[in-house]
Amino acid sequence: MPRTRPAGPAPATAPQNQGILMGRIVVITTGGTIAARPRGHGHASAAPGREVVAAVDIPPAVQVEVLDLCVLDSPLITTAHQVRLLHTIHDLFARRDVEGIVVTHGTDTLEETALLADLHHHDRRPVVFTGAQRPPGEERPDGPGNLRDALLTASAVSGVGTLVVFGGKIYPARDTVKSHTLALDAFAHPAGPVGEVRADTVLLHARPVRPSPLPTPSWTLPRRPLRVDMVMHHCDADPALLRAAVEEGAQGVVLVATGAGNATPRFAEAVAEATGRGVLVALTTRVPGGPVAELYTNGGAVDLVRSGAVPAGTLRAGQTRAAVLAALLATDEPGERARLLHRATASSAPLAA
Repeated sequence: MPRTRPAGPAPATAPQNQGILMGRIVVITTGGTIAARPRGHGHASAAPGREVVAAVDIPPAVQVEVLDLCVLDSPLITTAHQVRLLHTIHDLFARRDVEGIVVTHGTDTLEETALLADLHHHDRRPVVFTGAQRPPGEERPDGPGNLRDALLTASAVSGVGTLVVFGGKIYPARDTVKSHTLALDAFAHPAGPVGEVRADTVLLHARPVRPSPLPTPSWTLPRRPLRVDMVMHHCDADPALLRAAVEEGAQGVVLVATGAGNATPRFAEAVAEATGRGVLVALTTRVPGGPVAELYTNGGAVDLVRSGAVPAGTLRAGQTRAAVLAALLATDEPGERARLLHRATASSAPLAA
């Protein structure tokens, strides 16, 4: 017989070897490859949530409720969709019968939405993101298996914030990025997965360290959509695009620098100009691994940070943008935005359970 526990928040601690636990898991669907259908010469999101879930061999001890948020390819996801998702999660956790939440999402921007959810995650019950690399109808589609693993995980863990479950592996939302365009094992984390799903067993090997959560942002978005642009440094780069982003009304800019966070003196000048106008600037790197570090001057991270850029730690470009967005949604005060961004980007790694 499967173990059961009363509805409501999960226990404060979860054992490393998690069995299946009775509970209602709400699946919030947003589209993506897991919901794709043939269209023209390719595929596009089209299937409603009930069709996505119908393809899954749902574990008998898991009760599933489906909630359609949108049906979009993930490159089309906007801040408005993400804020709506945050509020949907917040409202669902007000219900005592909800054991956990699974979000199906396209893989292209999953890492951004997952981190944003994690930065605002205030409950011990989990939010688990998953999706697919192969559309339904192709040989051996991976969506149904990923969703089943996500359901199992959402019903078995607690106190871990937002997770990404993909290819049988469990990752913390923070620092987990899409690492391959086509492979079924599409996501990676610098420290590796924090757990795995084997058949009907969820194994949690480590627990993510997370900053204290930000409050759920207001439903009311500015009339003019929040603009957060990304600018990459490269050989021969100049800050023209950074300045253009500011002139176009960007409230936040992510500078994707080289090395440990380095650019040129002209970029440092442009960063100082932008932050002087109240624009929130974050500094990350185009290098796949390692943190931003204040090592070099002459336009390096030392100068960029002194000019007002906030170093993003180990977060890469897309997740750095999500952290900037979270800070912008939290307050209108420039100094407080920078403080919240520092908090959101502080480096952390999974710790052993």
